[in-house]
Formats: sequence, structure tokens, C-alpha cells
Amino acid sequence: MSVSVEAQVTGRVVRIEAKVGDTVAVDDVLLVLESMKMEIPVESESAGTVSEVRVAEGDSVEEGDVLVVLD
Repeated sequence: MSVSVEAQVTGRVVRIEAKVGDTVAVDDVLLVLESMKMEIPVESESAGTVSEVRVAEGDSVEEGDVLVVLD
């Protein structure tokens, strides 16, 4: 079962910590967003393997956009 990790805020991707194939645990940081001059870590909501990273560093994202998909 796939789990989509969505942006909780509108912002810009400043750093990607996870890549396709990585195994992650609950609360591992997948990437970091910048919003209103604050860095906001996006954490894994469940354990799994990263199957897709749908953003690149520098991309702008809107609240609700899917950033990472876990299997």
C-alpha cells in the first residue's frame, strides 16, 4: 500500500534528504521546506521505502501537493 506525503504549507523545497530506494522510519526527515523564512522539516508519517520523490530542490509547492510516495 502506497502512502503519499503531502506538503502541509506553501513554500519552496530547500533540501531533499531521502532518495528513491531509501528505507525510512516514522518521523524520519524526507525533505525541508522553506516558508516565510522558516525551515520546516517534512517527516515520514509511516515506515516504508521511498518509491517516488516528486519534487526537486528549488521547486515551489502548494499546500496539499504530493512530495514523496512511500511503499
